[in-house]
Amino acid sequence: MLRLTWVQPEDLLGHELHQATQDGREPAAVAARWHAAGGPEAPLRAGASPSPASPYLRVLAEDLLDELTDLPSKLTDQEPTDLAKIKAHWPTDIAAGLRAARPCARPAESGTPPAPGRAPTPPATRARLEAAWLGRAAGCLLGKPVEKLPLQGIRALARATGNWPLHTWFTERGVPDNVKTTYPWNKRSALTSLAENIDGMPEDDDLNYPLLNLLLLQRHGRDFTTMDVARLWLDELPAGRTFTAERIAYRNLLTGIEPPRTARLRNPFREWIGALIRADVHGWTNPGDPAAAAAQAHRDATLTHTANGVYAAMFTAATIAEAATGASDVHACLRTGLTVVPPGSRLAQAVRQAMGLARTTEDFDTVVDELHTTHHAYHWVHAIPNTALIAAALTHADGDFTGSICRAVSGGWDTDSNGATAGSIAGLLAGRPSALPDRWTSPLKNRLATSIADFNGVGFDTLADLTQRETRRP
Repeated sequence: MLRLTWVQPEDLLGHELHQATQDGREPAAVAARWHAAGGPEAPLRAGASPSPASPYLRVLAEDLLDELTDLPSKLTDQEPTDLAKIKAHWPTDIAAGLRAARPCARPAESGTPPAPGRAPTPPATRARLEAAWLGRAAGCLLGKPVEKLPLQGIRALARATGNWPLHTWFTERGVPDNVKTTYPWNKRSALTSLAENIDGMPEDDDLNYPLLNLLLLQRHGRDFTTMDVARLWLDELPAGRTFTAERIAYRNLLTGIEPPRTARLRNPFREWIGALIRADVHGWTNPGDPAAAAAQAHRDATLTHTANGVYAAMFTAATIAEAATGASDVHACLRTGLTVVPPGSRLAQAVRQAMGLARTTEDFDTVVDELHTTHHAYHWVHAIPNTALIAAALTHADGDFTGSICRAVSGGWDTDSNGATAGSIAGLLAGRPSALPDRWTSPLKNRLATSIADFNGVGFDTLADLTQRETRRP
């Protein structure tokens, strides 16, 4: 029996009840009706429950999903989705604020002295962009075999082979049978992402979306609209390669729903991590202009996400835009990212807390345990805990490449996505492919598998060239 993940109403309803509680709505009456009718809870880690609901429960779930969508939220003012309302929370002069946040800025790579009173804005070099692509791929690949595993499982598998603290690829060699039975590798990924199996970069949505956004800029330029994103997806993105909020929005498009309602209608995943993993290209192509990067990320994100799901993408794009210049350390880049997020939002609060914890705690396992305790109520794919973990990993590793991706993956939750974003940022900061340890880049073989357009088998050097062509010049 086909149990399609992330779209069946009886599965979505439980997630929507959690989402409503978290984003300031009052779902108690709806929850009571659902449970009184025998409605199940949401699947804890999978995208679909194992058995179908009765026809009655499915119809009831559809009705209740629509009812929940329209419930008002008490967090609307401090967590808006509209860009103009988000900008109202930004510093009066973002550019001036960013200059003040760059204590470690270095001279412009061009050698041309900046105008008086202006911060240097070096371009994103081709080498820096290639390091970012490679870093994103390596971090993603490191996290793939342990995706969906609980934190204790990740630690057990790594410790079984002397790989803790995590410092290299996961391997099955030497793992006792009882550990593998208790914590099985991700079934789809183990064949291509364990140390003994890696042969180039396998397909992953964390790499598909940067490819799509590269196509987006090639076809529509930086003034693209959210509807342009929607049309591109329908043309180039196979529906089966979408998950969570992206799959819901895709379905909504096929039924004639237009953005931004595609992000809200029967979409309990609208604050999950999907928009964040699409943000890199917006940052890579706007070096030194985090406001422009965040605005592009917003137009992309609002096809599928709202509020904190959108902020995660904007934070990531702005952080990357600052890192792309090579003019700031990782701490200044993360502070830059926070300037585009409403300061009273749950995401801003979580990131600030995570960064502070990482700065003051020597043992990263302690940082991770505290984050898991703080954010235990969120799903493992939710944007808030995952963005906090990425910020903590980068902070604690001081931007070091290996330290950043290994901390991000070892922290659990959405391991491949977190490793990818941490790797992208740390790769930018490293500045060139040769600055990345060979053990991370050689197995990639300069080859990326994908189902997007004509990119299958493309090299990361080619992707750097294509990205640089779309990069805003300072």
